Amino acid sequence: MVWAGKLSGHSGMSRVYGPDLMLDVCAWSKTNPCRHFFFGGAPGAAEALRDKLTARFPGLQVAGCCTPPFRALNTEEQRQLQETVRAARPDILWVGLSTPKQEKFMAEFLLRLDVTLMIGVGAAFDFLSGRVKQAPHWMQRSGLEWFYRLCQEPRRLARRYFRNNPLFAAKIAAQLCGLKKYSLD
Repeated sequence: MVWAGKLSGHSGMSRVYGPDLMLDVCAWSKTNPCRHFFFGGAPGAAEALRDKLTARFPGLQVAGCCTPPFRALNTEEQRQLQETVRAARPDILWVGLSTPKQEKFMAEFLLRLDVTLMIGVGAAFDFLSGRVKQAPHWMQRSGLEWFYRLCQEPRRLARRYFRNNPLFAAKIAAQLCGLKKYSLD
């Protein structure tokens, strides 16, 4: 995204890294009351994240955790999620799903869940819970974290990366060349 932004003339654009954003907001909420809810990750990841963050930030208010199935929620699961979030009353719902699944989830549920803010952080649940190792900082800064992750989990990520990344690059290239206006959804 940063590369695309810079190619479009936004030279001051920089990366907002989900794990760093999450840590910064958790640190901020030590002095600013804020209730957090973790939605996403593999089974046990949201709970492991809760445990790691509450140990790192004593007093952090985690209102709830939920690991959804690896498919769209059915009607009953949607109703249950709405009730759970309503009862938990979080200020921030952190969404740790894959791209574009988390963006689609947030667009669909933004007005259906009683929450002040939703933030998609992708693999932050896995990284901050210690389940998956993060790429070295030089790879993160160079925009090559995807390659590091692909090498770590080729079976899980190859199809997604080799389908989505070239499609995204082609749409950006076409847009930059003025060939056709594309939606990135």
